[in-house]
Amino acid sequence: MKRLSLAAWIFIGMAAGIALGIAAPAFAVKLAPVSNVFLRLIRSIMAPLIFGTLVYGIAGTGDIKRMGRIGLKAIIYFEVVTTSALFLGLGAVNLTRPGAGIKLERTSADAFAAQPQPSAGAIVEHVFPSSIIDAMARGDVLEIVVFSFIFGAACAAIGAKAKPVVNFCESLAEVMFRYTYYVMYLAPFGVAAAIAVTMGSKGLAVLYGLGKLILTMYAAQIIFVVLVFGSIVILFRIPRLRFYQAIREPFLIAFSTASSEAALPRALENMEQFGVPRHIVAFVLPTGYSFNLDGSTLYLSLASVFVAQAAGVNMSLGQQLLMMLTLMLTSKGVAGVPRAALVILAGTLSSFHLPLEGVAVLLGIDAIMDMARTSVNVLGNCLASAVVARWEGVEFTAPRRSAQMNPV
Repeated sequence: MKRLSLAAWIFIGMAAGIALGIAAPAFAVKLAPVSNVFLRLIRSIMAPLIFGTLVYGIAGTGDIKRMGRIGLKAIIYFEVVTTSALFLGLGAVNLTRPGAGIKLERTSADAFAAQPQPSAGAIVEHVFPSSIIDAMARGDVLEIVVFSFIFGAACAAIGAKAKPVVNFCESLAEVMFRYTYYVMYLAPFGVAAAIAVTMGSKGLAVLYGLGKLILTMYAAQIIFVVLVFGSIVILFRIPRLRFYQAIREPFLIAFSTASSEAALPRALENMEQFGVPRHIVAFVLPTGYSFNLDGSTLYLSLASVFVAQAAGVNMSLGQQLLMMLTLMLTSKGVAGVPRAALVILAGTLSSFHLPLEGVAVLLGIDAIMDMARTSVNVLGNCLASAVVARWEGVEFTAPRRSAQMNPV
């Protein structure tokens, strides 16, 4: 019998988790520790892997201007694609009107209303770490990226004297890739537990109650992937089959765990194997976790208008466009905020005098919605690294690493 790939085992884990969550919900919710152990191990990879790959990638190029050019191209790409996601979400919610006929219950939204909304100054401050140790302990990807970028630039400027540090970072990156290889043995079990907990705690009832919104959300995400991402793949001549093989495991991990962090180590490794140079993938992928949240921005535009529809508020096209602009600005650089999408949504609803009770309603199905938006976020960032690499003249002719590691 042909040995099953990791993606196949993850599919099996997802199916087992769904079946267990439906058949034995009381037992399924007790599997949370299994899922949490897997996620904690994954989070332990992130900080050293990002630091090692990014510092070695930047110092290895020895060209700071080149890295600045790559950063500018990445930001341009991020803005174009996330804007497309916002408008697609806006079109989907106005077409299907999932909020029509839903009366908002006066449930407590005080927890979200009390959350301080990030100002422009706070977002800028959040980018720069006061302590890299603290940033690594909190798993703040954006602060780790900024520190690693500056640290790598300093190593490149010093030259030969920094060679021991650069060699250490290269070795650290390789060790963390091997560490990821070992942790991936637990992926099918962690995925099965995560899905089982979600289905066991939420059940099928929540799917029936807000089914139209969930279907609209998933349909919009699928259309976005097919039309927008598909067009980008064709435009930049990215090998479709090889790209699919590279992103399927990170995508499935992100979908089943609803955690971008869980997918990041595998995404970094697979995109480098795909052919994206290390200095590009190590910069674009983690940075995209704060600035290229395609799935989340689509969800925010859809959810905000849904609340207006459920509250019986008829918003003009101009008001909706203004809301989209607000979401575009406030959703950047806040990935470190717990439940960032809901926090941003709460702030936007408050700004436009819409009922915060809508956030509490969405919270009931957030776990199911989060699976779709998180997996699209990961897919979008993998594609962004490939696009920037092609923009830099890289030809995806063969894998950059000799053999892909497959732990199961």
